Amino acid sequence: MHCAAVIRPALDAGRLVISDRYTDSRFAYQQVTLRGHLQDPRRWLAALHEGWSIRPDLTFLLVLPVHRALERLDGENTREHFEREEVLTEVQAEYLARAGAEPSRFILVDAEEERGVIASFVAEEIRRVCELRGRYPRS
Repeated sequence: MHCAAVIRPALDAGRLVISDRYTDSRFAYQQVTLRGHLQDPRRWLAALHEGWSIRPDLTFLLVLPVHRALERLDGENTREHFEREEVLTEVQAEYLARAGAEPSRFILVDAEEERGVIASFVAEEIRRVCELRGRYPRS
């Protein structure tokens, strides 16, 4: 619904769409969750989303050692399934595998940098890529 109602119309109008956690997140987390339940979770997910999922032009992958990510969370008793060390380690491996398979789409970002540094870097990279591709975002 979100793709059809928001993303596709914006892209069709030539607008720049920025999304927090999209397709790659779905594949990374769901593949880990579906292991042991399906023979080939990656292929099953790809088939399920074929035709309606939109492949991003550019993906910023914020990379943080799992132990540092866990330090940023509340105590262990309040953690969800996806916030466990073993799950996060597998999810991070899936993200990095996706980045390795599509290096021209992914920009790896050191998530241990300060928020302002990361935000400035991402904004500059978006501008740079838009200029290279001859696309300038409209407001």
